[in-house]
Amino acid sequence: MKFGMMFKDVSGALFKKPFTENYPAEPTETPDRLRGSLVWDPDSCTGCGLCARDCPAMAIEIEVIDKKAKHYQMTYHIDRCTFCGQCVESCNQGSLVMEGGEWELASLSREPFTEVGERPPLVVEETE
Repeated sequence: MKFGMMFKDVSGALFKKPFTENYPAEPTETPDRLRGSLVWDPDSCTGCGLCARDCPAMAIEIEVIDKKAKHYQMTYHIDRCTFCGQCVESCNQGSLVMEGGEWELASLSREPFTEVGERPPLVVEETE
């Protein structure tokens, strides 16, 4: 590249606004149709485990604590998740949703990347 052509590009760039964004100082809007973090509704979950079976990244674990009392525990590993949405499609009860609100998932350690949700056991009243 000749010096004259390079000087023309450099001098033109001095007077133009930069193309980059000032991201950390000025947060950007959440993109439309973004598949963000997984949200689990324990009230509608039956503990069938279809979401865990169909997850290609094995990011979901369903543990049945007490089947009779419908007591389940779901462990979601965000660091393994590929955000494909297969678990949401597989859930027959509609208890899984991928929300776009939380999409900045950077961290210095792995601890915040594992979420554990638990459905409390149903209290069954015995009739005399």
